[in-house]
Amino acid sequence: QVQLVESGGGLVQTGGSLRLSCAASGRTFSIYDMGWFRQPPGKEREFVAAISWNGGNTYYADSVKGRFTISRDNAKNTMYLQMNSLKPEDTAVYYCNAARGAGSTWYPRIDFASWGQGTQVTVSS
Repeated sequence: QVQLVESGGGLVQTGGSLRLSCAASGRTFSIYDMGWFRQPPGKEREFVAAISWNGGNTYYADSVKGRFTISRDNAKNTMYLQMNSLKPEDTAVYYCNAARGAGSTWYPRIDFASWGQGTQVTVSS
């Protein structure tokens, strides 16, 4: 059974930065495209960013393009999301999971793992 553990969230002011981490255990991480998703208060979960299995290709939602950077370290079974120039609308619980899709449309692969507990990001204005 795969376990996903997200960390690195917190409270920051507008314009600040955070680096999220996603640690996966229990299954071969390196063969899967992975993604970050977020759920703002009172809204549905949405796609944020995705990265191909070898890190060679990255994809972003239009709302975060140019501000967020996704990366991964397959040797550590860990994925990252560097978030810069944060805005209040980035406030959400952030989750990671395997993903499938293309361009700016990606979906979580819940056959890879159940959702973790997520990590809360709060951006104050």
